[in-house]
Amino acid sequence: MEFIEHQQELTALVENILSEAKSQGADQAEVSVSMEQGLGVSVRKGELENLEFNQDRGFGITVYFGKRKGSASTTDSSEAAIRETVAAAKGIAKHTEEDSFSGLADASLMPRQSIDLDLYHPWDINPEEAAALAIECETAGLSVDGKLTNSDGAQISSQQAIRVYGNSHGFLGAYPSTRHSMSCVLIGEDNEGMQRDYWYSMSRRAENLEDAAAVGIKAGERTIQRLSPRKAPTGKYPVLLAPNLAAGLIGHLNGAISGGAQYRKASFLLDALGDKVLPEWLTLREEPLLSGGLASAYFDGDGVATRNNVFVDNGQLASYVLSSYSARKLDLTTTGNAGGVHNLHLDAPMVPLTELMAQMGNGLLITELMGQGVNGVTGDYSRGASGFWVENGEIAYPVAEFTLAGNLRDMLANIVGLADDIDFRSSIRAPSLLLESMTVAGQ
Repeated sequence: MEFIEHQQELTALVENILSEAKSQGADQAEVSVSMEQGLGVSVRKGELENLEFNQDRGFGITVYFGKRKGSASTTDSSEAAIRETVAAAKGIAKHTEEDSFSGLADASLMPRQSIDLDLYHPWDINPEEAAALAIECETAGLSVDGKLTNSDGAQISSQQAIRVYGNSHGFLGAYPSTRHSMSCVLIGEDNEGMQRDYWYSMSRRAENLEDAAAVGIKAGERTIQRLSPRKAPTGKYPVLLAPNLAAGLIGHLNGAISGGAQYRKASFLLDALGDKVLPEWLTLREEPLLSGGLASAYFDGDGVATRNNVFVDNGQLASYVLSSYSARKLDLTTTGNAGGVHNLHLDAPMVPLTELMAQMGNGLLITELMGQGVNGVTGDYSRGASGFWVENGEIAYPVAEFTLAGNLRDMLANIVGLADDIDFRSSIRAPSLLLESMTVAGQ
């Protein structure tokens, strides 16, 4: 059976589970099913190191008896297993405290029809072809410089998934998707020791992946640039975050304005609706219906139709990120974000990275952050870092083993510029981002 043909079978199973929940007396029920199948190949030093086929599927079943909720899951889709899993969820609900905020999302918020977001593009590749591509990637990387003495390997991954969600309101939604990736991790060595770096490419379509040799070469160049690092100077300096780290900073903002953090009163932006949280020239918006997007979806984890949202409008916090439950807790309306955000964008003037570095003058370009020193309640921020010292707008030398410290609220307010090098490989599409200053503890 072709993978895509499982969608019809899974849809029928969801309907059966909802029927079983009703027969066991549930007032409301919802079922979420995911199925994934794929191939993963990794090579190291030109030899096949790992070959993995995966096929997994699971059913999450939630039932409501009045305001009591119970959830259970299973990987077995037999009639007996479904009956037992629904009974287990029912048993949990009967022993749970009533929660006046629990229950399905409002039926009027469900999508009227399915939307094809162009997410499904299988890659017809066999293990031998994948291994050859990975070897090509690694070989190209190792050939960049003689100082590249070792490899942590190159990997090819191709995954197909089907997601089905249904509830007792009568809504049933489903869509297939694919995700393909290629990565390479290389190790360089000189008299000062060893350094490691990587590069990867990811897309819904295999033909949109970067060329295998290009991925390896980028990994090799990044590794060589990191050799012989110095200590960063201690003081307060402008800081330029690479795109993946900028996405992490916006991720902290996203976490702070999530409904869960708000109703638990565990956010450095507590009750901040209407407050200025970013510079006034910066807007943070979400585009869940983006064709081919890596985080696109036409319904969320509650079955609510997704929609374009503006969370920060010209610097001002315009909306929290809400599921149905967190919205009820806060006496607000869901934003269609049960399960997370979909394709966050930063709207602002953007300039070439070289121009942003020139604007910075002297400071630090950060390419890696380490440690977990982030307090989401207070916003206190302290993490190990490495990257490059920038002198007069030009990269001067690599730096490592220093600490960046600040407060997230100040960091977000003190963004002074964005480059045009947007990284499209995650749900937060961020470019390099310049902060006015942070405290650096180095030499």
